Amino acid sequence: MENSLLKIRRWKQCDADDLYEYAKDPEIGPPAGWPPHMDAAESAQVIRTVFSGPEDYAICLSCDDRPIGEISLKMKGDSELASGDDECELGYWLGRPFWGRGIMTEAGRLLLARAFEDIGMERVWCAYYEGNDRSAAVQRRLGFRHQRTEPEWDVPLMGEKRICHINILTREEWLRDRNSIQDNSEEKYK
Repeated sequence: MENSLLKIRRWKQCDADDLYEYAKDPEIGPPAGWPPHMDAAESAQVIRTVFSGPEDYAICLSCDDRPIGEISLKMKGDSELASGDDECELGYWLGRPFWGRGIMTEAGRLLLARAFEDIGMERVWCAYYEGNDRSAAVQRRLGFRHQRTEPEWDVPLMGEKRICHINILTREEWLRDRNSIQDNSEEKYK
């Protein structure tokens, strides 16, 4: 999937060094519920085991094939939120040097189009932990609406419980609102 600004592609084992470059940052993983990567070997293992699902993708700028983040759709069985065959969970993160440019919102748009148009989802879930204001803002821009808040959500990779805000976007809402989602000009990507 791509447009003039972004390319969303499958992960490759040769991406381990680029993944490690961003995944070692303590401002990336912990807010999303996973510890920073310790080395490129760990990043390679994550590519083999975690980023190997049918809808796991590297986010790249269209002018470069190097990953700067990750975005995925987790289906029933791989998601704590999706319970039906017609629903999935959107997950994502982006390297800190690329924050504030609208890149994640644009990547989210591409993957939501895939979810609703290509694979026939009726509902897409998304969540963020209390304090992860950047993720909350992306979800608002994509049209997600609050479904519920869980005060004691298990975060196993961090060995703790957190407040988790769970949001949903239906196919009907997406079709109605997709043209009114906040536009991102190409200037944000330069």
